[in-house]
Parts: sequence; structure tokens; C-alpha cells
Amino acid sequence: MELVIWLVIAIFVLAYRYNTGDNVYKFFADTVSRVYNTYAPYSYREVKEKTKELGYEYTPRQYATQVLLMGGAAAGITFLYFYSIPVSIIYTVIAICFVPYLNYLRTQRLYSEYLFEQVQVYTTNVIMEFNTTQSFVKALEGVRDSGILQDPVLRDVKRMIQMSYDNGTIDQSIDFFNQAYPYYMVKNMHQLFLQITKEGARDSGEALELMSMDIDALVEGVYRDRMDRQTFHKKFLTFGMALFLLVLVMQLLFGRTEYLAMLDKLYVKIILHAIIIINCYFLITGEKYYNEDVGVE
Repeated sequence: MELVIWLVIAIFVLAYRYNTGDNVYKFFADTVSRVYNTYAPYSYREVKEKTKELGYEYTPRQYATQVLLMGGAAAGITFLYFYSIPVSIIYTVIAICFVPYLNYLRTQRLYSEYLFEQVQVYTTNVIMEFNTTQSFVKALEGVRDSGILQDPVLRDVKRMIQMSYDNGTIDQSIDFFNQAYPYYMVKNMHQLFLQITKEGARDSGEALELMSMDIDALVEGVYRDRMDRQTFHKKFLTFGMALFLLVLVMQLLFGRTEYLAMLDKLYVKIILHAIIIINCYFLITGEKYYNEDVGVE
């Protein structure tokens, strides 16, 4: 155990000595980022680049703050549990290792929110353009040329237009977009356009107006759900951290001297480790739920 700790410290010192004038954290962050970008799936690399372009990516200072908060919390809590510096150091290193994963979850959430907003813009404006052109492809071209869409939605709209001209029908292009963006409002709107196109409806204005109202109601529900999630997330984190501090209640009940004597027993240490691991799993699972699929409702 001590050998591992000394090895970690030695690596840190050597990195600092060979990177004078540079921020040590930036050195490690760049190294990890370079390795990850080599093996990461293309989809996530695209997501990361887009969030960086939108200004959502953490700066090195924000990363350092996350490291300090996670590491400090882990060190303080585990020391209260075990009163052992080596054990606290191990848990601190493990906690810091989860910082990239938490940032990954955050990045996915922000990108999902961005995509939902783009899809909302797409559906609303296609309906408006169709009311003018009475042609689905022409409506797509109007939205494409309006400058209101950004990649990847803009890129896929261009592909839809090309597929429509190549195939002479809108069926394949709609299937392509539905699979790329499986949102209810997209599928419902496309189904309506298929009916209008194939059945040759003369007066589609009322149906499109109702569809536009349905989209507005759906969007309102998604944004309300997003605010509810944020409120729940704050309460969830507060409750999760409070669970860790139950050890203080134990020490008040038994007394610090008696508690330290209990730590000499192996089964007590196992129980305390289990409490920490279960609480951490509870928090990480909650974070994953909070950050996933925020716009697909």
C-alpha cells in the first residue's frame, strides 16, 4: 500500500520537474485527453468538439476546481471514517479519477439539450415554410438556406434534400432523419407530411396548425421537466452527501474513543467500506439519470 502511494507521489514530482513553467494539471489533462481522443468513439469526439464550439467545455481552471472539490470531499469524508491518511489518499485518487466520467455525462446532457433545441427549430420552421411553399422538399430547402440551423442537424437536412431528389420520393429521407433524431415531434410531423403528400390533402393549414400547437406543448413539457430535474438534482446531491456524514452520528453515539477501538476490527472496516461504495454508487447512478436523454421525452 505504502509503495503505491510513494509511486504516485514520485510520478507527480517527476511530472512537475519536467514541466516547469507549465501547469501540472494541464500536463496530465492534455495527456489523458490525447490518449482518449485516440481511442474514443467518433460520436463522442464529435459531441466534445461541438460542446467546445458552443463554449460548454470546462476550462483547465474549472477542471482543477472539480478535482479539488472531489478530492477534498473524498479525503475529508474517508478520514472521518477510518482516521487513516493512506486510506484517505487512495479514496481521493479514486474520486479524482471519476472527474472525467462526470464531465462526460455533463457533456452528453448539454449536447442532448442543444440537439433538442435544434430539432425544435427544424420542426417549427419546416411547418412555416410548408405553409408558404406547399412542398416538403422546398420547405427543407427554405430552412436550409435560412441560416437558423447548425450542424449536425443542418448537415442531415442537406442529406435529406439530396436523398429526396435522388429517390424521387421523401420516404427514405424521412426514415433517415427519424432514425437520426428519434424525437416524438419529429416522427409525428413527418407522418403528417407523408399523409399530406400521399393523400393529396387540399387544405393542410388546420392540420399543420394543430401540429405546431402540439410541438409547442411538447417543448413546454420538456423544459418544465428540465427545471424539475435541476431542482431534484440539488436535493439529491444534498441527501447523498448527508448519507456520508452519518458516521458523525455514530461517533457521537459511541464516543470517539470507542469508535477508534471499533476500527481495529476487520468486519467494522468492511462495513464502512461497503457504506462508502454503496453511497458512491447511489450518487453516480443519480448523476447518470440526471444527465441522460434530457430532450427525448
